[in-house]
Amino acid sequence: MSMFQDIPVDVGVIYEGERIRRKDMYVELGGPDIKEKFELARVKKPEEVEDGKITIIGPDIKDMEEGKSYPFGILIEVAGAKLEPELEGVIERRIHAYCNYIEGFMHLNQRYDIWLRLSKKSFQKGLNSFQYIGKVLHRLFKSELPIIEKMQITFITDPEKVKELYPRALQIYEARDARARGLKDEEVDKFYGCILCQSFAPTHCCVITPQRYSNCGAISWFDARASANIDPKGPIFEIERGELLEPVKGEYSGVNEAVKKRTLGEITRVWLYTAFGYPHTSCGCFEAVAFYIPEVDGFGIVHRGYKDVAVNGLAFSTLADSTAGGRQVDGFHGISIEYMRSPKFLQADGGYKRVVWMPKEVKERVKNFIPAELVDKIATEEDAKTIDELKAFLKARGHPVVERWKEEAVAVSEAVPAEAEAKEEAAPAMAPVVTAATLPITAGGYKIILKDAKIYAKRVIIKAVKSEKAEKK
Repeated sequence: MSMFQDIPVDVGVIYEGERIRRKDMYVELGGPDIKEKFELARVKKPEEVEDGKITIIGPDIKDMEEGKSYPFGILIEVAGAKLEPELEGVIERRIHAYCNYIEGFMHLNQRYDIWLRLSKKSFQKGLNSFQYIGKVLHRLFKSELPIIEKMQITFITDPEKVKELYPRALQIYEARDARARGLKDEEVDKFYGCILCQSFAPTHCCVITPQRYSNCGAISWFDARASANIDPKGPIFEIERGELLEPVKGEYSGVNEAVKKRTLGEITRVWLYTAFGYPHTSCGCFEAVAFYIPEVDGFGIVHRGYKDVAVNGLAFSTLADSTAGGRQVDGFHGISIEYMRSPKFLQADGGYKRVVWMPKEVKERVKNFIPAELVDKIATEEDAKTIDELKAFLKARGHPVVERWKEEAVAVSEAVPAEAEAKEEAAPAMAPVVTAATLPITAGGYKIILKDAKIYAKRVIIKAVKSEKAEKK
């Protein structure tokens, strides 16, 4: 692009989706090893903004130590006659896209979860100052969003200054999220879609409703509406809600049509309020993962900042790989923390009556939105670190999922005469003894889903399920 002739590296959409591995990075900004990091956009009065001003508080890139991770903050202040505070979240989310236009500069996630890396190659080419990054952002924002008349950008790398501003950023995010609560999906005729992350996940299309935030946690229904209004050809667009086909699972004809179009036919159906069947796809920027734990027939939640392994023995990165990439994977569901505050959260799966484990940090953040009678029945890492410990905790606390275990045991037991400990039946030669559209199999802590499965066997053995007390005798 001609507007970037003074930038030492290339700038363009072809660099979206570029991944910079640790061995190739010069420095890392934010990321999983750094607690305090943020990006924030604020609408200001014209007299409070000096257009084109770029400020660096703390060491510049050229002053940083190679291979090291740094606390980091980006503050973008804008002014314009048509700008409203409701657009702050929209502007903020564009930081992700525009940073990724820069050759050798990777931006992941959002808000308080940002993770940026600069490659050694781009640093060696001369990308050694935030002044260059600021110039690129300033020009892209003003060229693609003309309603921004003035913009100034501050990069913060001084650890103490980042630490000082971090709580304030969290307060602003929470105030935005709170403003969006209360409106119901059934009360609007339009939803919104976002394909901002298709450079990383080509078959992903985020569906944003009043009661289902974007997976990244950065775009509410109000934010999406504002974005679609000011930039109709941008990555956020209107979705006509259409006919409500399945109220509990959350299937809408308009959503199906829009997602099918935006994923070029790869995804044809979406159920918004469940992790099974046709779950909402995930990109890679989601704040947390809801994962099914077949051993207890419940869900665990783990967020991006959790350092330890989850209760099923898997790290966040492993669970994220199981759901990312724009796929629909039964039992693995990328979500935002704000969605956990919604009455629609996993509605078809039982909501919080089905949630059995989550890190203490997440539980504290959503505690006021969990039914009071369930708060102490959901385990954290302090209560259970293994599946066996989780089972014991759930039984001791009387979690609702325990009743599901009893119902399942009774159903299997009643299928066999009480006096018969085992019964064998021969199946007709080559006749399918199990046929299922979706068949879950548990192995090594993973749940494997066989689609349209038919299993053939020479013999089927059905055993009566004994009670735990009987087994111990």
